[in-house]
Amino acid sequence: MAYVKVTDIAYGRLRVPDLDVMEEFLTRFGMARCERTANALYMRGTDAAHHIHISEKGDPKFVGLAYYVDSEDDLARIAKAPGATGIETIDEPGGGKRVRLTEPNGYQVEVVTGIASVKPIAVKRQKLNSGEVPIARAGELMRLPRGAAHVKRIGHGVMMTPRFKETVAWFRDTLGMICSDDVYVENKDNLIGSFNRCDRGDRYVDHHVFFCLNHPKTGLNHLSFEVFDIDDVCMGHDYLKSFGKYEHMWGIGRHVLGSQVYDYWADPWGHVHEHWADSDRLNLANGSNLVAADEALRSQWGEAPPEKFINHASP
Repeated sequence: MAYVKVTDIAYGRLRVPDLDVMEEFLTRFGMARCERTANALYMRGTDAAHHIHISEKGDPKFVGLAYYVDSEDDLARIAKAPGATGIETIDEPGGGKRVRLTEPNGYQVEVVTGIASVKPIAVKRQKLNSGEVPIARAGELMRLPRGAAHVKRIGHGVMMTPRFKETVAWFRDTLGMICSDDVYVENKDNLIGSFNRCDRGDRYVDHHVFFCLNHPKTGLNHLSFEVFDIDDVCMGHDYLKSFGKYEHMWGIGRHVLGSQVYDYWADPWGHVHEHWADSDRLNLANGSNLVAADEALRSQWGEAPPEKFINHASP
């Protein structure tokens, strides 16, 4: 029995040496500054979350991930987990309360509640003439704006670790995550990847909020962010490419597990950030699957993942 059942991912926390450079990248990636202090940058999406990305000033590092719970009662329960802090008042923009833990690879996991909301940012979009609605935009020409994608929210984090079984068990046993798909190579006992979602009972959630890969390296593979639609994925790709200064890591394509249309870019210190649209949404009744790697870790369309992506870990 897990201590709590987290309800969603809240933000990723990184460390970078130059907040100006990071803000420029994340703005071009499609986020907006919510607040900035002398020592940290807080970026938001178009949804109501106060921030979805924190960059602290310092040597480049993946600090950790944060997840929401519903109440301080949940924080009181998670505070009883081994190594957990007591309930802390968050002394950062947005406020709220949290309990901090350390997952098996030494990274910080924050369990948070009560962070302030902000007013959503409206995104205007034209309707699509397609499928069962061939004249949804009758007589109107499609004209997309040029510029950055519109990041809505954070969707998941992905970690690489040689302590794979221990890490997956910790996220399930401590945070209440459940398996969507475990991935194996050759025999079904040889697991090399695990996609995990939040357990919200009958409520539908993203296919995965945490993906873990069995790998000799330890660290963050990527942070993932939902954008408004598939056009946004493509618009964001062209916009980031236009600067000629950011490394494109993989995409555009459509995943098998999760089904998202994706595109991956590295920030100036190599932390990988994903744009995606159109995830599968599952609830508890959908259960779990065991999938062969040659079926799972490929694209339904688009190029195969390059070595630089599948072997990437930001420590």
